Amino acid sequence: MTTTIPALLRDAARRFGDKPALSSAQDGAIGFRSLDAMADRVARALLADGLAKGDRVGVWAPNMWEWVAAAAGAQRIGGVLVPLNTRLRGGEVADIIRRARITHLFSIGDFLGRHYPDMLRGETMPDLRRIIVLRPGTGALRGLEQGWEPFLSAGTGVGDDRLSARSADVGPDDLADIMFTSGTTGLPKGAVFDHKRSLGGGRAWCGISGMGPDDRYCVFGPFSHNASYKAGWVAGLMSGATIHWPDAYDGTAILDLIAGNRITVMPAPPTVWQELLDHPDKAAWDIGCLRFLSTGATTIPIQLMRRLRDETPIQILSTGYGMTECCGSATQTLPDDPIERVVQTVGRPIPGTEIRIAGPDGQPLPPGQAGEVLIRDDKLLLHYLDNDQATHSALDGDGWLHSGDVGVLDADGYLRITDRLKDMYIVGGFNVYPAEIERQMGALPGLRACAVIGVPDARLGEVGHAFIVRSPGSTLTEAEVIAWGKANLANYKVPRGVTFIDALPMNSTGKVVKFTLRDLLKG
Repeated sequence: MTTTIPALLRDAARRFGDKPALSSAQDGAIGFRSLDAMADRVARALLADGLAKGDRVGVWAPNMWEWVAAAAGAQRIGGVLVPLNTRLRGGEVADIIRRARITHLFSIGDFLGRHYPDMLRGETMPDLRRIIVLRPGTGALRGLEQGWEPFLSAGTGVGDDRLSARSADVGPDDLADIMFTSGTTGLPKGAVFDHKRSLGGGRAWCGISGMGPDDRYCVFGPFSHNASYKAGWVAGLMSGATIHWPDAYDGTAILDLIAGNRITVMPAPPTVWQELLDHPDKAAWDIGCLRFLSTGATTIPIQLMRRLRDETPIQILSTGYGMTECCGSATQTLPDDPIERVVQTVGRPIPGTEIRIAGPDGQPLPPGQAGEVLIRDDKLLLHYLDNDQATHSALDGDGWLHSGDVGVLDADGYLRITDRLKDMYIVGGFNVYPAEIERQMGALPGLRACAVIGVPDARLGEVGHAFIVRSPGSTLTEAEVIAWGKANLANYKVPRGVTFIDALPMNSTGKVVKFTLRDLLKG
């Protein structure tokens, strides 16, 4: 069994040769052997540029084969990967560069109408020595910036012996990556992992999906996120599956991608599946290739899952639960679970993972009682970067990760997530969990998506406020929403106000960013 991510790539090159490892409509395909050779070129160039074992290497680029080559090449010689989402802007990226003490940054050049390195102009980043610009485009390279090809060419003088010696010095207990959390409730924290733990994330997804070399696996998130990195291309290296990703997210593009590439495995947020189902000509595409669908990250309307079951040939509909701190996977529903269980729970613990529901005193609670979800397995983060207080709050002395999520286990061991502890609000002394209301409101006719937050109230302390995205053609009103709530919810759970919006603000993982909703009310 391979023990590091770059060793896994080397092994995949031997096993799968020129079979496509990564494929996109824009770039075509690159084989496992070619990807491994490119990682070697990156490793040689970084050695020539003075990268020491343990130095941190950032990648700030969209999904592309160079992303994987840069990441695995840095890890091959002991570099620690720090993935950066392209949605982050200059000040946010500079903050992470400073906090993680990044020495080398691989950045896209022109993307989404911006020259990305320009966003770092004027920022103080004392540890940064080089910005390697992938696909530099027309932007002028200045200061620490160097183009991708000139950077790689500078490594041609590094011999095989030097590369082999550095590669041999990287083991399973060496640091592999620092994953900054999505920051839906505050400042992102850097979760630190070694190779052994990060490989566990890929292994978990292979077990969940049953992927093999005949699969075509479409990832929807950026490679900067667990679901497309550890449970994405790392899982692809393990299984031999070819990794695909979309260039656009509308219904036509999604259907083209599935049918054109004969996609077999596809985890995606509910909004993606809604786009597919709502396409007026969806029957024109043959998507019978899909065998495994997974969704999650937010409340899943039961009508959506019933439509997927009734209107598509997908064999397995699945939901799961995880977080950055456990490499993304902790529970999953089983292939034979009824649709109601798939919608109402996030499944049972995956092999090797324990789940406990704990009260405020940390003691375990029996089935049926709500409390904080605790997770224990061998792929939990080592610690948070330079944050002992956060580490001690999250990891207890018995090895349990305190998730900050509220959940309930049923008698069969299936977990139902009711909310984030920080999202809970109190109405006249009653605890209210927004996810419970959001799930129930999924049955409201004319509602496509919703999110609920607590807002201050002079009499009750806090009350609920609902943000609603209407279904196409819907004329749903605030009065109708509140009337439905009074008929279907306990009085203290009924939202007292409603705001209709075109789309819920989502982060790159498909989770609703609730502080953005609060800002909308302030504005």
